[in-house]
Amino acid sequence: MSTSSLPTLPAAPAPGRPDVTARLRDALLAASFTADGLLELLGAPAYAALARSETVPALRATRGDTPLEVLVRLFLLQQPVPHARVDGVLPVDACLESGWLVRTGAAGDEVAATVDVRPYGGPDGEDWFIVSDLGCAVGGAGGIGNSDEGVVLGVGGASTTLAGITVRTPVGAALDLGTGSGIQALHAVQHATRVTATDLNPRALHITALTLALSGAPAADLREGSLFEPLKQGETYDLIVSNPPFVISPGARLTYRDGGMGGDDLCRSVVQGAGELLNEGGFAQFLANWQHVAGEDWQDRLRSWVPRGCDAWIVQREVQDVTQYAELWLRDAGDHRGDPAEYQALYDAWLDEFEARKVKAVGFGWITLRRTGSAVPSVTVEEWPHPVEQPLGDTVRAHFERLDYLRANDDAALLEGHFTLVPEIVQEQVGLPGAEDPEHVVLRQNRGMRRATKVDTVGAGFAGVCDGSLSAGRILDAIAQLMGEDPVLLRDRTPAQIRLLVEQGFLEPA
Repeated sequence: MSTSSLPTLPAAPAPGRPDVTARLRDALLAASFTADGLLELLGAPAYAALARSETVPALRATRGDTPLEVLVRLFLLQQPVPHARVDGVLPVDACLESGWLVRTGAAGDEVAATVDVRPYGGPDGEDWFIVSDLGCAVGGAGGIGNSDEGVVLGVGGASTTLAGITVRTPVGAALDLGTGSGIQALHAVQHATRVTATDLNPRALHITALTLALSGAPAADLREGSLFEPLKQGETYDLIVSNPPFVISPGARLTYRDGGMGGDDLCRSVVQGAGELLNEGGFAQFLANWQHVAGEDWQDRLRSWVPRGCDAWIVQREVQDVTQYAELWLRDAGDHRGDPAEYQALYDAWLDEFEARKVKAVGFGWITLRRTGSAVPSVTVEEWPHPVEQPLGDTVRAHFERLDYLRANDDAALLEGHFTLVPEIVQEQVGLPGAEDPEHVVLRQNRGMRRATKVDTVGAGFAGVCDGSLSAGRILDAIAQLMGEDPVLLRDRTPAQIRLLVEQGFLEPA
């Protein structure tokens, strides 16, 4: 596909004018066109409404004439603004020449933006900007703003989720597969020496270059092509991230979401292909959709995707039946606003496709791989639809470090080990009011994955006194004496419970 196939999309700004981009960035920052500045100007309700594709509250909040209000109307709300008013805020002539702005209005006395520019706060307070096509900064109930096959979306819930779960340790080489508007590459260049970003859509690579430049970030190595095709023979990476076109649809209508493969084959291909590209200890992290097929265990389906030599942690965050799923993506594309008969035909096509494949539902979640030298890799597949605390990158990294510890220590070594209770763990007792003993005890995390797990009284007592000073075996001996139990039997039956508490992040080796 070439840029000549994008007739409904305006020409994007020229990335070859770094001087103009730098001046534009300085002007945006001088006017407080930042995430914090927007929140202060618009207020929380109007700011939140933008994420739902609702612009009326923001329009009402920007009826004044301050530089920030002018920029919000121009770049965020895509309203034409008088040339004379913008002239004191931006380097207008340079922005017109390089394509950030175009003249509009009957007399050509107004200017309009050619792309959406959205302030985005980095993890350490950086002021970044995500560039995308007009009307496509977010999805929302109204659908995307343009149905051209080459449209480039901005920041949405999926992209921020992936950015939040990504492990952020310093690395030599990172790969952003299917970069889109460049948000994952923007994060990666902060902690990777070299970042490669690929996309089938040449317009996406163009816009990624703008996102990086306007954010004041280092450039990435941008390569056009599908999935792993643009990579050179022998290239390997310490980090691979991808928010791929994972939608399971009856036809690839939109490049940004439909991968052109049947069912969930695209997500499977991405996961399986990443294994051989990872350096030892490297991570590959993806968002994905997967089919729930009649007569098949969905967890077994995902285990079969994990490449050889990799540990894996797969978390299913949500499941939708096929009707919910079809409606979600038909609305995302704006098809619900068109001809009712055409909408019905499209809906039928989705359900026909699912019926032919015996698909009853579709799961959505996260997949993390880590290259390991272990002879027996660990694969964890679980369902966790409950609230979590982002960012989770450190939680993901710690999960795999705990796997290494458990793999290296048998039960005898575990009893010799020292453990500490992770901060902000609370205990809940469940039972009938007034009962002498609880029916069960629940330990609950208030950070990270915010897990809850049932333990018996021994497990609760053990966790409660873990401060690193005593070995696990000595703690169990003391509990056995208090409870009048045989210490040998207690040592025999408790390691499994200790392993679970370590694996799920309630206890950590001291």
